[in-house]
Amino acid sequence: MVRNITKETKTMIESELRKGTSNSRIANLLGVSYDQALEVVDAIKESIRPEIGDQIKFTFRKQEMVGVIRKLLTNSAVVEIYWDLSSNTMKDICEDKTIVNFKDIEEFVKVGE
Repeated sequence: MVRNITKETKTMIESELRKGTSNSRIANLLGVSYDQALEVVDAIKESIRPEIGDQIKFTFRKQEMVGVIRKLLTNSAVVEIYWDLSSNTMKDICEDKTIVNFKDIEEFVKVGE
């Protein structure tokens, strides 16, 4: 099953994982057994785990932000914010670095530094 993951399925599972959906719910959405769903979820989690240096777009207090990962934690990362690409509304609230939960990462981006 893991080898036959379509792009649409991968996108759907990534979205559900970011929402915190349970593995049993994902199995139900896929129409497969719980064990098969675990294999797929584990494969996708491994493929989307960010690395130090990844540039990301994320949401913080409903504001879009962009930054680079400087340190990985268990389920979150320390992100240095690119203020010129982020919401100016948050500049008075946030420091130059913030903690971002993996589930709040919207996408990986490429920007020049």
